Amino acid sequence: MFPQALESVRLQGSDIHLVVVAPRSARKARTLAKKYGATVVDDPGRGMSAAINSGLSKRTSEKYYVWLGDDDAFHPGGLGVLRHLLNSHPRAVVAYGGCDYVNDAGQVVWTSRAGWIAKVLVGIGPNLIPHPAAMMRLDALHEIGGYDEGLHLVMDLDVFVKLKKKGPFISTHQLVSQFGWHGSSLTVADRKSSSHEARMVKRRHLPSILRVFEPLWEYPVQWASALAAHSLNRRRPGS
Repeated sequence: MFPQALESVRLQGSDIHLVVVAPRSARKARTLAKKYGATVVDDPGRGMSAAINSGLSKRTSEKYYVWLGDDDAFHPGGLGVLRHLLNSHPRAVVAYGGCDYVNDAGQVVWTSRAGWIAKVLVGIGPNLIPHPAAMMRLDALHEIGGYDEGLHLVMDLDVFVKLKKKGPFISTHQLVSQFGWHGSSLTVADRKSSSHEARMVKRRHLPSILRVFEPLWEYPVQWASALAAHSLNRRRPGS
């Protein structure tokens, strides 16, 4: 799926700084990335957050940033849609759009078009903003210190909660990307740990006066999230 991810970036236009983080041992991936004009960065081997921060360290004059996994892809024109939203709303720190969830057979099993409700729920409910469907303002991301390298599964949730304090989020229902919903995906393969880490992140950002009430909504959120994940997993080939 990595070639598809790279090709989807190429189709967005020529004014994109593509940075690929990969281990030195991933020779084929690194060679392919360079063919697409990517800046290739060594994976520091300390988890996803550290890998992303290593990529972000290669920023030059870029204003915006979007993360893409090696089995994800952008829809044609997707980055242009998000960039237009941020250009049109100078105070906004995040722009996000719709995202297809695709199984191992390349079938769309679900489409996320959460819209405005996703930004309302950030920090208290389920994270409905797909990571590869969100464009962030780099200055704001730098102000919050990038990604928390102590987190391994829900680092995007932590970033969104912090950025929400920096400025508005703007959204569109237009599809901008697709997410590979595979058994090998970290949050898919380890749902229990992901749920635990998400709860920890949300609790630490809550005002202390509200933490005592957190179980009133968190347990229903965990139940609903687990049910949704189970439903999606049933649509994976071989499930």
